[in-house]
Amino acid sequence: MTAYPDILYAVQDRIAVITLNRPDKLNAWTAPMQASVKRAIIDAANDDTVRVIVITGAGRGFCAGADMSSLQKIEAGKWDERELARADNDVKLAPSNLGPDVSAHYAGRFGYLMSVGKPIIAAINGPCAGIGLVFTLYCDLRFASSEAKFTTAFAQRGLIAEHGISWLLPRLTGTAHALDLLFSARRFTAEEAQRVGLVNRAFAHEHFMANVLEYARQLADTVSPRAMAVMKAQVWKALFQDLNDAIAIGDAEMQKSFATEDFKEGVAHFVEKRVAKFTGR
Repeated sequence: MTAYPDILYAVQDRIAVITLNRPDKLNAWTAPMQASVKRAIIDAANDDTVRVIVITGAGRGFCAGADMSSLQKIEAGKWDERELARADNDVKLAPSNLGPDVSAHYAGRFGYLMSVGKPIIAAINGPCAGIGLVFTLYCDLRFASSEAKFTTAFAQRGLIAEHGISWLLPRLTGTAHALDLLFSARRFTAEEAQRVGLVNRAFAHEHFMANVLEYARQLADTVSPRAMAVMKAQVWKALFQDLNDAIAIGDAEMQKSFATEDFKEGVAHFVEKRVAKFTGR
């Protein structure tokens, strides 16, 4: 049984749920948590019974940012990202032949999420700050509880836009909103997060996880896992392509799709008016 310090990991209904599990600290981010999250995501990626990955927080928070006790130990000239996260260096994602390779474009702590060929959903159930917010930007989809509160936090700690948030955030919210949220480090609500495009949708708190899991089950049960993997790679790759390159890859991947079991099943279940039984092949 794989050990996952600082998180919980469970699989049900073809959905892997990863729960940040330091509720007494609002799930503040630690090096062991980072290693556990990476190991759990890669375990889910390699598990054929898993089709969707959901990440949430235990208790009333999602992630309050970096654990302050760790920040207090950092000295100028001695900070090393690899040292802080050394426990996850031996965890590797198996290569995939589904869609274009995006690994060269996404490095750093969380870039591996883009290479996972399954939808990754951040279920933001409460306060989400700093590195916790950055992490959610590497997920494919973000849903927020109506009670969630957000802040980039960095400017109020004398820090800068780290771990790629300066690239990711403007692509979701636009430059003006991104600079506002980074400069001010102010707190903002789930409603504003949805309005500026940071989250896909905000759900009422009392039914939050039920709604997230309902959406995840829709993906797990009604669409081709192969199609999702290829489309995910296409979209993340397209951020580094021009239109002609994106069209060329789409044409090539469409030809491959015609030869798959999932394409045959996609047509058959529609014609026969029955529930789809996609295999991912």
